[in-house]
Amino acid sequence: MSLQNELLSFANSVGDMFRKRVEQTPNSVAFMDPDRAPEGPNTWTSYTWAETKEIVDDLAAGLLARGLEYEQRVGIISSTRLEWILLDLAIGCAAGATTTVYPNTNVGDVHYILNDSDCKVVIVENAEQLAKVAEGSDLADHVHTLVVLDTDGVELDDRVISYEQLKDAGRAHLAAHPDAVDQAVASTHHDTLSTLIYTSGTTGQPKGVKLLHASWVYEGAATKHWDLIDHEDVQYLWLPLSHVFGKALIAVQLAYGFASAVDGRLDRIVAGLGEVRPTFMCGAPRIFEKVRVAVLTGSTGLKAKIARWGFGVGARSRSYRHEGREMPKALALQYKVADKLVFSKLKDKLGGRIKFMISGAAKLSPQIQEWFYSAGILIVEGYGATETSAVAFLNLPTEPRFGTVGKVLPGIETKLADDGEVLLRGPIITPGYHNLPELTDEVLVDGWYHTGDIGVFDDEGNLTITDRKKDLFKTSGGKFIAPQKVEGAITANIPYVSQAVAVGDGEKYCSALLVMEPALLQRWADKRQLGHLSYEELTQLPEIRESVERQMAKVNARLERWETVKRFAILDHELTVENEGVTPNMKIRRSLVKDKYADIVESLYDRED
Repeated sequence: MSLQNELLSFANSVGDMFRKRVEQTPNSVAFMDPDRAPEGPNTWTSYTWAETKEIVDDLAAGLLARGLEYEQRVGIISSTRLEWILLDLAIGCAAGATTTVYPNTNVGDVHYILNDSDCKVVIVENAEQLAKVAEGSDLADHVHTLVVLDTDGVELDDRVISYEQLKDAGRAHLAAHPDAVDQAVASTHHDTLSTLIYTSGTTGQPKGVKLLHASWVYEGAATKHWDLIDHEDVQYLWLPLSHVFGKALIAVQLAYGFASAVDGRLDRIVAGLGEVRPTFMCGAPRIFEKVRVAVLTGSTGLKAKIARWGFGVGARSRSYRHEGREMPKALALQYKVADKLVFSKLKDKLGGRIKFMISGAAKLSPQIQEWFYSAGILIVEGYGATETSAVAFLNLPTEPRFGTVGKVLPGIETKLADDGEVLLRGPIITPGYHNLPELTDEVLVDGWYHTGDIGVFDDEGNLTITDRKKDLFKTSGGKFIAPQKVEGAITANIPYVSQAVAVGDGEKYCSALLVMEPALLQRWADKRQLGHLSYEELTQLPEIRESVERQMAKVNARLERWETVKRFAILDHELTVENEGVTPNMKIRRSLVKDKYADIVESLYDRED
């Protein structure tokens, strides 16, 4: 039996994988849920796998009672919370398919996604999300049930029901049809549609990526094959479950059986980590960048000097620790002191038990990775796309190779095209885009998914992504520039910059549009009795520009000569979903930003020489 077939035999579907997990460890903790107290520490309620199954079965039966049929779509519009996962599992156990929608998606795109996917049931978090669905009548013809998680301000009726009412309907349905959910689970298989994830895209309308049950079964089984995590580990799960990375983590949890503390409130991550004390966490690069910025700017005077000294010691120790070599006695002693005075405090903020963290969803700056490793905290990077069910490559914590995204998932085929584009083939790959056959044919050729990323492999099979094929631009001197590399260097070296957009296609040199971090800018202003100024006014102060100019030298020192940023402009507002500067999962809409701020970009180039 091939490795692919062996891994696929792990389970027939997500529902099957879930039930096998319950059978194996019924009394182990599966999830922890906060009470969402607005102030002070939260209390966390634990649910075993057996208790989780009872809730999931009620919800699945409730969906069946409401008329959900095989592969029919159920939309979820909610932030990350335990109910999201329970409902997603229930949809799979009812043989339906989940359509994910980011809670910050605008009304137009919400209607497009729900109509294009032909959702029959839509689950919304609260009155605000319900209003998006209720605006206009175009959804009334096919959405027959709306389930609301938080019902404050919501008027319930036959069509709009609460989460608890859905469970009640399920219990009644199971009383009349005890085998209903068992039969639905048995009807699903590897080729059954499991998920429709609409990629926000940096241009154009969202496109629905179809992912089968085989995708999630394989993600779980293949990562389990690596034996990375212990079933007694605890994950802190805050990632958007509307994103493919968050969805993949559910599959991985089913395979391993570890516990997950679930809370998507970004302003509570630090507090939550202290309450839960997880052993690992996955995140997007921006979260790790924010932690680093908070440390770099959070102390002054003697404390700042001690921190700089400590991280200097950590940097000198990196190669010894990474290669498993014994440190010189003097350095080992210094590192012990630095750990006690500096690094232990950072580790405590992360809960004190973190073994490693995984970065995904965007490219992680090597500087961020090295900075954390200096403090004895390991961050490894993964790589994938919605079309690959998230994790296609992973830098293994047992043998980290900084700067790479690691090795391909066990059993998955990969190769480089003639131009260096990374190609992938295997069960994790989407069968195509919903209602978009021509686009499907563009990215899937002879079964190979064309990622659009350029990469190189080292002798050990670790992949390094060097460029994004479509994002590359060429200067008038003929040099290609990867904007993500330039932008990553800016945000890693200038703590006060939260967003950067590199420009320069057809120009003599690279320039950048910069956005300042509001919280840090306000802190800077308060220290100088300038707190009365607005964010817009602060961004345009000469002192801010001069500070950025000084720090840009550090950025340029890390770039090739032709990549260096010669000029920049500081925008007086952030790039948001509302002003179309970023996608719902916070990726820069590069082409739209360039067009929208064309006048500012033009001002960065001297047309007289």
